[in-house]
This record gives sequence, structure tokens and C-alpha cells, in this order.
Amino acid sequence: MARIQPIPLDALPEPLADAVARGCANRMLSSTVPVQVWAHRPELAQAWLATLETMHVNGVLDGRLRELVRLRIASITTCKACQLARKDDAVSEEDIACLSTDDARFSPHEKAALRYAELFAADYMAIDDAVFAELGRHFSTAQIVELNMFCALMLAGGRMTYVQQAYAE
Repeated sequence: MARIQPIPLDALPEPLADAVARGCANRMLSSTVPVQVWAHRPELAQAWLATLETMHVNGVLDGRLRELVRLRIASITTCKACQLARKDDAVSEEDIACLSTDDARFSPHEKAALRYAELFAADYMAIDDAVFAELGRHFSTAQIVELNMFCALMLAGGRMTYVQQAYAE
């Protein structure tokens, strides 16, 4: 049970309800429960969803890479909703079972992003100029910025969902 009572979907303000509907339709959201908790502050929930939607729909990172990064961070935050969700069919269950930065199944740019995500979530003090230089070999500046922002949202969202237990209905 969520620690904060979720607002019923039919009680969400229209702009937030529309954002939730779009997020479910495009697979950005795998559960509405976290958003229903955030809906106690609808303007903030809507802003969070708008940022996620921009990256999900119009991002400069491809869907497979985002999904790999999201799942790597979810394995660190132990957010149940995040771990169970599947947001891109280009990531297989075999990929998920091997989310290691040295697994041969991943391309060099996927390995760099996975390493960055792992450090971002678990050992951020280890992120140094060498890590950014490696990212620069595989990604444009815009992609690096988006990767950083995506990691931040996934880490914060996963931790927030876990702490609020906003994954159970």
C-alpha cells in the first residue's frame, strides 16, 4: 500500500489526466500509481511528466539506450515498479539479465551509457573527466546532457516511488 493515498484517476485535474493518458499510451508510464501520489501537487506532477515526455517522445537518445539505462538504475534503486516495467521492445529479457558494462551483447556506446548510469546511481563521486571523455567518444554534447538529466530523473523517480511505496495498488 502506498504511504501517501493516491488520488483516484477520475479525480485528477484534466491537464494531468491528459498527460497520464498520453504517458500510458506511449509506454512512458507503466503504472499510474506514482503519478496519482504526486497528484497532491498536480502542477509539479504535470511538470515532471512533461520533462519525461519530452525525453521519451522527442529525445536525442534512442529508446533502447534509455531503456537499458532506466533498468540499470532501477536495479540499483530497487524500485519494484521500475524493475517490472518494459518501455521499449528493443530490450530483451536476456539484455536485462546481463546489464553489465562489460557484456559483449552491448555496443560500445551502450556500455559507456550503462557505466555512466551505474556510477551516477551508485558511486557518483567516481564520475570524473575520464568518464566524460568516454561519453564524448560516443555521444554528442546534447546526448550527454540528456543522458545526465534522464539518469537524474530515473534515480530520483525510482527512489521517490520506493520510499512512497507508490507501486502497489
